[in-house]
Amino acid sequence: MKPANRRTEIVKMVRQRNRITVDELAAKLHISRETVRRDLTMLAKTGEIQKYHGGASLPTMLGEGPFLSRMGKNTEAKVLIAEEAVKLVIPGETLFIDTGSTTLYFAEKLAKIPDLTVVTNSAEIARTISIAPLQSKVFLLGGEFSADNRQTFGSLAISQIHSFRAHHAILAVGALDSQTGVMDFNINEAQVAQAMLTQAESLTILVDSSKFEKIASFEVCELERITNLVCEQPPPDEIKEALLKAKVNICCAAV
Repeated sequence: MKPANRRTEIVKMVRQRNRITVDELAAKLHISRETVRRDLTMLAKTGEIQKYHGGASLPTMLGEGPFLSRMGKNTEAKVLIAEEAVKLVIPGETLFIDTGSTTLYFAEKLAKIPDLTVVTNSAEIARTISIAPLQSKVFLLGGEFSADNRQTFGSLAISQIHSFRAHHAILAVGALDSQTGVMDFNINEAQVAQAMLTQAESLTILVDSSKFEKIASFEVCELERITNLVCEQPPPDEIKEALLKAKVNICCAAV
């Protein structure tokens, strides 16, 4: 296994488990403990994991609340979605990206594309893009701050969004069905998402299959507003039919 692929596997296992020991990683990856320790040192420098004596855990910057829990759920699906979604972006473009566990995975892949302008309300996404060794600009929106998922929101963030125009809005999703469209469980996140999509030429929704045929409290937009929907499994027939009728481009990265 190539070192880059090995480190990706380590990050995936840490996210699935929250904490894992050097011995466990060595056994699962069939490598020496010394190799594991070197990999953990490199991953700790980029902020992808936090190294402790004898193992690794998720970075404390991700907090200890619901967002940390979401980072460890459906990890494989979210990575596949991120890898598929990044194909829609080319150097030189401007992107809105909202806060979410899936959009954070997306940002990690996006950091490999040069000469981007990223506008986000996520401090963690801003950090991920800004530490990449490529020529990209990052604008972190101001506003009220949530420590759980390290995001800004509210009227100040929304007013700043209207200062930008973007090629793409890349949004996470709380739920999606054939009747209502895209929804979120948090009114503040829904309002930020709505503002971003009004200022973007295209809208890409990142959604893992657990969100299909679910209902959330706050509507973000109708299916007709979506340009691309990126998922890891084909949507259920009713949703797929509604998406095709709305002329949505479905990008599916099969598990």
